[in-house]
Amino acid sequence: MEESRIATPIGTTLDRFIKNNQENFKYATGELSQLLRDIALASKVVNREVSKAGLVDIIGTLEAHNSGGEQQKKLDVLANIRFTRALKKGGEACALISEENDSYEELNRDGKYIIAIDPLDGSSNIDVNVSVGTIFSIYRRKTEVGTPVQEIDILQKGTEQVAAGYVLYGASTMLVFTTGHGVNGFTYEQSLGEYFLSNADIKIPKDGSIYSINEGLSKDFLPSVASYIDWCKEQSFNARYVGSLVADFHRNMLKGGIYIYPATTKKAEGKLRLIYECNPLSFITEQAGGLATDGNGRIMEIQPTTLHQRSPFYVGSEKLVERANAGSKVK
Repeated sequence: MEESRIATPIGTTLDRFIKNNQENFKYATGELSQLLRDIALASKVVNREVSKAGLVDIIGTLEAHNSGGEQQKKLDVLANIRFTRALKKGGEACALISEENDSYEELNRDGKYIIAIDPLDGSSNIDVNVSVGTIFSIYRRKTEVGTPVQEIDILQKGTEQVAAGYVLYGASTMLVFTTGHGVNGFTYEQSLGEYFLSNADIKIPKDGSIYSINEGLSKDFLPSVASYIDWCKEQSFNARYVGSLVADFHRNMLKGGIYIYPATTKKAEGKLRLIYECNPLSFITEQAGGLATDGNGRIMEIQPTTLHQRSPFYVGSEKLVERANAGSKVK
């Protein structure tokens, strides 16, 4: 048997990819590379905990609530602890913005970066074994290193991001990220404990036939949203919605489609958080050739005014998002 057939290569590791592409990072001094490694390490720990759900006492809810008033799952808190510890020990981040904390947490005043994170998106699905994820965003601080973190560091537009990504904990665990030079996906090989490049230079199809929206809210949809969903049905599009943002987003990015969490008559500001959900996924989307808006304008150009600010969210294939935007602007 030929040697090439019994020892096929398994690909480029995440660590090697980061080293080989470090010159493409906006501020290539090593700190950003280390931050990505710290996030990857924490995601491996969270992956281990998620895979044990149901075997040990880590599923279910707590009495506590997160920044949005939602009851926290045990795994929400656990994931938040894992990422916070990894970033604090890494020393490259000066502050952490998390969905699970009411305010930002200072980590290291000598750090040059701000991390915004949803440690475990879709955690309500854990109890029924549906895919969940982590969403993260990295900003460069604006104030002088060594000084206290200020609001100007925390409330930055999405256009200021230097990196963003997500981890999908599903049938396989994937880390997908961008540093502003395209989007690449890495699959976790558990026996080796390494992420390997599996989806290089991901591009979102310009068009698609999938729409993802919570139709249980249809009675509260604005007329423009209801009209767009009717159009999707007229085109015989496939409705796909599992309630885990990362899972729905990842599927549409690979296959082509649109994800919508719109403003409604009851929630004019939408539900998703601008800084650590909409902005990072928008950065990834644009780098992959798609569009991300609030139904009117570009998500990443919105100036945040509060830490946990919400926004309507339309994201996915260019043609589908453009059509949805055009409808929302019709008075």
